[in-house]
Amino acid sequence: MNRLRTIPWSVLIVAALLLGLAPFAPQPHLVEKLGMLAAGELSRPLDIFDLFLHGAPVVLLMLKAGMVLFGKKEVGR
Repeated sequence: MNRLRTIPWSVLIVAALLLGLAPFAPQPHLVEKLGMLAAGELSRPLDIFDLFLHGAPVVLLMLKAGMVLFGKKEVGR
């Protein structure tokens, strides 16, 4: 988790927006793949890789936000 602290917020936000919403039309891949996952249709290896590729920056951003919001406070800082 220490490596996650070294990644700047701006990099994570830009990556989450660009990869999470790409392609912008007609439907973002992340939304499409999550729909396939919910419907039980996510079976091809390429689709699974696509879900991880487009979802990873969003997950990292949520982890970093969780560390900041719910992490223990350091005494003296």
